[in-house]
Amino acid sequence: MKKIIISLLTVTLMISCKKEKEERKTIIVNYPETKTVDTVDTYFGIDVKDPYRWLEDDRSEETEAWVKTQNKSTYSYLDQIPYRKELKERLSSLWNYEKVSAPFVEGDYTYFYKNDGLQNQYVIHRKKGNGPSEVFLDPNTFSEDGTVSLDDTSFSKDGSILAYSISEGGSDWRKILVMNTETKDIVEDSLVDIKFTQISWYKNEGFYYSSYDKPKGSKLSAKTDQHKVYYHKLGTPQKEDILIFGGTQEEKHRYIYANVTEDNNYLVITPRISTSGNKLYIKDLSTPNSKLITVLDHTDSDTYVIENKGSKLFLVTNLNAPNKKIVTVDASNPVPENWVDLIPETKHVLYPSKCGGYFFTEYMVDAISKVMQYDYNGKLIRDIELPGVGNVNGFGGKKEDKIDYYSFTNYNTPPSIYKFNIETGKSELYWKPSIEFNSDDYESNQVFYTSKDGTKVPMIITYKKGIELNGKNPTILYGYGGFNISLNPAFSITNAVWMEQGGILAVPNLRGGGEYGKVWHDAGTKLQKQNVFDDFIAAGEYLIENKYTSSDYLALRGGSNGGLLVGATMTQRPDLAKVALPAVGVLDMLRYHTFTAGAGWAYDYGTAEQSKEMFEYLKGYSPVHNVKADVQYPATLITTGDHDDRVVPAHSFKFAAELQRKQTGNNPTLIRIEIDAGHGAGTPVSKTIEQYADIFGFTLYNMGFEVLPTKTKEKVKG
Repeated sequence: MKKIIISLLTVTLMISCKKEKEERKTIIVNYPETKTVDTVDTYFGIDVKDPYRWLEDDRSEETEAWVKTQNKSTYSYLDQIPYRKELKERLSSLWNYEKVSAPFVEGDYTYFYKNDGLQNQYVIHRKKGNGPSEVFLDPNTFSEDGTVSLDDTSFSKDGSILAYSISEGGSDWRKILVMNTETKDIVEDSLVDIKFTQISWYKNEGFYYSSYDKPKGSKLSAKTDQHKVYYHKLGTPQKEDILIFGGTQEEKHRYIYANVTEDNNYLVITPRISTSGNKLYIKDLSTPNSKLITVLDHTDSDTYVIENKGSKLFLVTNLNAPNKKIVTVDASNPVPENWVDLIPETKHVLYPSKCGGYFFTEYMVDAISKVMQYDYNGKLIRDIELPGVGNVNGFGGKKEDKIDYYSFTNYNTPPSIYKFNIETGKSELYWKPSIEFNSDDYESNQVFYTSKDGTKVPMIITYKKGIELNGKNPTILYGYGGFNISLNPAFSITNAVWMEQGGILAVPNLRGGGEYGKVWHDAGTKLQKQNVFDDFIAAGEYLIENKYTSSDYLALRGGSNGGLLVGATMTQRPDLAKVALPAVGVLDMLRYHTFTAGAGWAYDYGTAEQSKEMFEYLKGYSPVHNVKADVQYPATLITTGDHDDRVVPAHSFKFAAELQRKQTGNNPTLIRIEIDAGHGAGTPVSKTIEQYADIFGFTLYNMGFEVLPTKTKEKVKG
């Protein structure tokens, strides 16, 4: 065992106007020795060592033993943080309020999701007419520890049958169960080995879904790159399901989604090679044995069918319109040459939905929501007045709906649900949470800072009012920067607890995201990926220069692609922050595409095999390959799940092993591996609370806080 003594700071506090020293106890970290192997890969004549290749085998007893010893070391450290229990109690207390979703109608019932407070999973309730509500489906009964979660739900057209998918242990692999909604009985055998799917009903007869062949080797890490669409007819075994699209060796599609239009007239199929760009096909379901009709035969755009009115299709597309627009075309000849603009592209990014015979167009204006209502002729009906400056979700429903619902939130405002009258345009509050958090005590401000190449980048900074900008505020810099995903202002209980402690939350909208459309996304991909890291580094420098914080009180945090962001930033600028918190990160950029569906991320990253230039670029920032000896890296807590089959935990395992072997100085390097957990979706509330108590406790302790910051301030005032 490699034993390292962490000598921690002496903290001086003013108590009753007297100086009193409190010496922090010394925590001894026992890092397990991680063996190395002589594995070498050769790219374009260049040898690259991979000494921890053996950790990729998630089924081996050796890897399992390594996980146990690493967790033992990590929890031995975390158990000694004096206020970890207090953080857990506060997280539990704040989390413990009733949460409900907007209602939706299926058949004779109105359904809604509800969580009483600390339930691990949301429960589906329903009521008929004005009758009392009842529990319809309770995912908390799926397993004792909450690790089996409800994923997707889809009702047949008349609402009499529900098909729902479940995840076990956080895996992306799903089972689909079919229930009679009146009796609540399961009516046929479960469908198994299903992954990355929608469930889309055709009338009441059956549904379409997508999956891969079961991979050879590990189900959690083996490569899956042949997605297929099937049709399942009710009452028949899965082995008789009909292959609709995919499965040819000549043309591989890694993600294929299929959905039926609301009127049951068309099947829409969107095959993808990667996470950006799709082909588009339709099939006329009203005509027996009809052939697929090609709308787009290339993946140069993101295009989908949002609605149809008879044979008139309404498409959302960014083809020659980076910020997206809505076009119309007849289904008989739907090629781009025949498209007619309905709602043209603007300078802001479009996110449309439909309900009640109207389109609702949400625009991203510097990451803030603006919503407008249009009819099917493209006529603007109204600008919708929102409750404030923030982010809305919702504005989606069926053609016959007269009432729509949306939620409104920002970083310091818990989400409330509003009831919207589609014809009058009036909103009224439908539900507001009763939560032990006073939003008025906090403020959220948007700033624009300059990145390395002169690009202006927006960032929202949220904190308790009256905070002193003295460079000593504990601050979390959170980022993502990839896959066209936008970080919109949204309330989080965990962030609320952080800010209660005097913490600052800073969230920049980095290139690679979708905040400014396809151009902004592309500026953070492949050979331009370094822009994302530069944007993040510049955000940290802005916070330091403007005295929000300093390097001693700054933590870097991000998950998945954001875990890559943290890993790359801390290896490029180890002096920037005191703490690094990479979660479920993509950290081995030379091999990410060899696991599960990772090859589909090549649009954003490129792959090491495609060219020598791309290989050298990836190797130049890949966190696993850029940990150097004799460098003091930030105090690091890596988090992952042993059932993560999206970003396999081997990424995190290798990075932890490299850091532990090469870290110099006194900063701890730990990895926290959640058992029976995946990439994050469906994680039980109890596990989430424990995880954040550990993350915040580790962060504050390594920033020098012997007691929680609020108590430190109380002592100083005393």
